[in-house]
Amino acid sequence: MTDWLQLRERPTLVVGAGGLGGAGAHALALAGARVLLADVDAANLETVRLRAKEAGAEIETIQADLRTPEACRALVAEAAEKLGGIEVFLHAVGRNVRKPLAELGDDDWESVVNLNLSTAYWTGQAVGKIMVERGYGRMVYCSSVSGLLAHAHHAPYAATKGGLNQLLRVMAREWAPHGVTVNGVAPGYIETNLTKAYLDKDGNREKLESLVPAGRLGRPDEVADTITYLSSDRAGFITGQVVYIDGGRTLV
Repeated sequence: MTDWLQLRERPTLVVGAGGLGGAGAHALALAGARVLLADVDAANLETVRLRAKEAGAEIETIQADLRTPEACRALVAEAAEKLGGIEVFLHAVGRNVRKPLAELGDDDWESVVNLNLSTAYWTGQAVGKIMVERGYGRMVYCSSVSGLLAHAHHAPYAATKGGLNQLLRVMAREWAPHGVTVNGVAPGYIETNLTKAYLDKDGNREKLESLVPAGRLGRPDEVADTITYLSSDRAGFITGQVVYIDGGRTLV
């Protein structure tokens, strides 16, 4: 089979090993990319690495806490040194605090904004400089339908995803002349290990399925396939876009 995506040996940095980040790293590695995967959780890193190994691919891992600008820039510098540059970048770091607005504390707000949005800026800025100098790059951010829809009990999360959508558009606008594309994937309700506990209680799975025209939740590999395409040479004329992978959720 030909390397139609032209991802073979592409130096790739993925931040976030849980759920969609792990699925994205796995798919990129199977497509032939040289993947360095970073996460604060060593167990998540090992799970993804072993899964890739069983499938005949390799993923190198590095444990890193990215909640400061210094840590983000240090990781990007280390990744560029290890990989000999960075040509593909996936940001899949994030968390949600499900509380009514009136019950949110300052720490709830600040911690979600820092992790979901600030790390996207800090890592993306550092990676973008490397890609611009190289004259080539593919950047993909994991957004969410929450960046468009007004879900109750999602205020900090929704705000960060909406902000992320605009951040990546500005990145795309500024870096397009340098051969760098910047896009986002916005999943709807996806079944992952991270969402399982929430989905399995109080009839949440059935409630969410009822909101999706497709009548089911999504799978991580369905998001990962879109990530892989946007990371490839085939998507060279797509930039500044947010692709909704939601079974039609944003249509209703």
